[in-house]
Amino acid sequence: MVVKEDKKLAKIQNVFGVIRGSEEPDRYVILGNHRDAWTFGAVDPNSGTAALLDVARRYGSLLRSGWRPRRTIILCSWDAEEFGMIGSTEWVEQNLGKLTSMAVTYLNVDCAVQGDGFFAGATPQLDKLLVQVTKQIQDPDLEGRTVYDSWAANNEGISKIERLARADSDFSAFLHHAGIPSVDLYYGEAFGGYHTAFDSYKWMIEHGDPSFHRHVAIAELWGLLGLRLADDPVLPFDYLSYSTQLHEYATTLITFLDGGISVHPLNASVDELSAAIREALEEGKKLQEVETSEEFAALRIRAFNDRLMLAERGFLEAEGLRRKQWFKHMVYSPPEDSESKMPFFPGIADAISPARKHAGKGTQLGVQHEIWRVARAIRRVAATLRGELI
Repeated sequence: MVVKEDKKLAKIQNVFGVIRGSEEPDRYVILGNHRDAWTFGAVDPNSGTAALLDVARRYGSLLRSGWRPRRTIILCSWDAEEFGMIGSTEWVEQNLGKLTSMAVTYLNVDCAVQGDGFFAGATPQLDKLLVQVTKQIQDPDLEGRTVYDSWAANNEGISKIERLARADSDFSAFLHHAGIPSVDLYYGEAFGGYHTAFDSYKWMIEHGDPSFHRHVAIAELWGLLGLRLADDPVLPFDYLSYSTQLHEYATTLITFLDGGISVHPLNASVDELSAAIREALEEGKKLQEVETSEEFAALRIRAFNDRLMLAERGFLEAEGLRRKQWFKHMVYSPPEDSESKMPFFPGIADAISPARKHAGKGTQLGVQHEIWRVARAIRRVAATLRGELI
C-alpha cells in the first residue's frame, strides 16, 4: 500500500459574531466552537457548530425584540482546532492583554452530542450557575424531567462536574494560559467513532440523536448560560465551590507525599481564601439589594464584578509549569505525565513523579517548592477577591 501525503500551507480563518453590550461593552462573555473536522465531523465538531448557530439565531430573535445584553457577547467559530487548537490559541495569544482585563468567561462546546447523558466541565465558581441553568431546561430524553434531574440521578448528585485539566479543546488557551473561567458542555461520555469515518450524519440520525432533541438542549443550556453571564448585574460566580474543592485537593495530596514534606503553606492559603470568599459572599448579597439609583451603586457593582472576574487570573504563575511554560494555571493545567493520578496541582504532580523514582533531599525540595508556588497562587486569588495587593 502506498500512502500519498499532500502537504501545503493554508490560511486559517476564525469567524466572530459580536453583540455589543449596552452598559459594559468592555466586558466579554465568549462562546466558542471549532468548525474544522477530522473526517465527516457530524459529532466533532458539527453537532457543536449546529448548536452555536442555533444560539446565534435565538440571540438574533431577542435583538429584534429590543433586547441588548448588559455585557458584550462574542460568538466564535474557530478554525484549525484539529491541528492543535490553533485558531483559538493564536487568537488568545494575540489578544491576551485585552482578554486578561476584559474577559468574563469562556463557554465551550466541541462535540455537543456524542451519545446519551449530560456531562459538564467547569472551573468551580461556575458550579452553582450550571445547576441553576440545568434546572430550567427540559430533559431531551425523558418527559417531565429537567436536565438537572437526570444529571443528578446519573451521577449520584452533581459532584462529578469535571475539572478542565485536559487540553483537548478550545477552552485550553482561555483557562490554562489566560486564566479565564471556563465551561465545557456535551451529551455522551465517549464516542467510539471519534476521528473516524463513522463520525457521520448517518450515525447521528440512527444512534446519536435521531430527533435532535439533545442538540436543542445543549443550545438552550449554552445560550442561557451566556445570557446569565452577560445580563446579571452581579456576576453569578460562587467561589465557595472553589474553596471546598481546594480543601479536598490538599487532603488528597497528603496521600501522594513522603514524610518531610509540609502541606502547611497550602492549607494556610486555602483557609485564607475561604475567609476572603465568605467576605465576598456577604458583599455580593448586599450589592444584590442595592437600588440602582443609589449614588455610586453602578460603580460599586462594577468594582465587585471585576474582582470576581479577575480572581481566576491569580492562579496563573508567570513562568508557568517547569517543563511546560505555556501552561500557567497552577491548579488545572494538564500535568506532564498524562498517566498522573493527580488531576490537579500539575506542578506538584510533575515534581512528585521524579521524587518517587529518585528519593533524596533535592527532589523533596522540588516538591516543597511547587507546594509553595501553589500556595502563593491561592493567596493571590484571596487578595484579588478582597481588592488588596498580596
